[in-house]
Order: sequence, then C-alpha cells, then structure tokens
Amino acid sequence: MDITHTIALTMGVAWASGINLYATLLVLGYMGMTGNIDLPPDLQILSDPMVMVAAGLMYCIEFFADKVPGVDTGWDTLHTFIRIPAGAILAAGAVGDVGTGAQLAAGLVGGTLATGTHATKAGSRVLINTSPEPVTNWFTSVGEDVAVVLGLWTALNNPVLFLALLAVFIVLMIWLLPKIWRGIRKLLAWLRQRLGGSAPPARGGEPPADNRPQA
Repeated sequence: MDITHTIALTMGVAWASGINLYATLLVLGYMGMTGNIDLPPDLQILSDPMVMVAAGLMYCIEFFADKVPGVDTGWDTLHTFIRIPAGAILAAGAVGDVGTGAQLAAGLVGGTLATGTHATKAGSRVLINTSPEPVTNWFTSVGEDVAVVLGLWTALNNPVLFLALLAVFIVLMIWLLPKIWRGIRKLLAWLRQRLGGSAPPARGGEPPADNRPQA
C-alpha cells in the first residue's frame, strides 16, 4: 500500500469502528480472506475463521439490539468501552510496519475519530428514540450498517474520495455534536420534570387552582 491507501485504511477502520465495530471486523476479515486486499501484518488476524465467526455472531446480536428503541441506547453505552479502544487498536495496526511512533500516532488519531463517530451515533439515536414510531430507528440502523460497508470499500478502492468525504463528515460532526448534546440535555430535563411530578407554574405567577385560598 502507498501512503494514501495507508492513511485511508487507518482512518477508515477508526471511523467505521465507532459506528459498528463488528461489521468493520467482518468486512476487513472477509476481504482479506478472499484476497481482495492485502491486510497489514497486524490486521491479518482478522481473516482467521474463529475471529470472523465471533465477529459474525456479535454482529447478529447487534443487528437486532440496534433496532429496538432503548435497547440500542443501552448497547451503545456499553460499547463506549469497546468501540473506542478497538478503533484505536485497528488504526494502529493499519499502518503496518512503518514504526512504533507512526503506530502510536495512528492510535491516538484513530481513537479520537472513533470517539467522535461513536458519540455522534449514540447521541443521535437517543434523540431519534423520542419518536413514537420505530421505523425511523430501523432505517437509521440499516443506514449505519450500509455506510460502514460502503465507507470501507471506498477507503480501500478509492482512498482519495474517501478522505475527501471523511473531511466533510468531520466538519459536519463538529457542527452536529453540540446540537445533539443540547438536545439530550433538554430531554433529560424533561424526564426529570416528568419523574419528579412537578407541575408547571400557572400564568401570571398565580398558584395552581387546587392551592388557591378558598373564599
């Protein structure tokens, strides 16, 4: 691989891991096993049948968990501790035998990118789950899986295009994350109000009707 392909693969695995780690492992393992790509030495283990079976099993579990509102948020919360370090490890392994310094740098950048994509995915799903119908959740989940597959394919076959699209994604992510966070804060405030049973104040500063002095 030349430097452009290496950078695209490094950033691609980190970006995809933050969205769906198990789909990322399956795509890389399958393409490496079938000879469509030459995986770097540190990632060749992904083509091992046992690794692919384990990744496939976890992908099936995630496929269904990710379609159930509420369950998907719990799943994303748990995978905060899995997707981010895995994205850093995969990014470090993607640079090959360039050197320890390059692997460390790739791990730091890859971990940061995986954190951003994971936060964007998890936060947006929290807000989507406020919709009473499940169709939006299903379409979003399927779209994320498709994006991972197409994104990795583009990173491996057209690295320049992938890096350009990734730059656009990062800009959108930076713009979107504060809005997602504000939306989550409003949602949490609304839930606290509902669970606390606090009644909104009456107009004009008057007490609620039930508490007004009787004549």
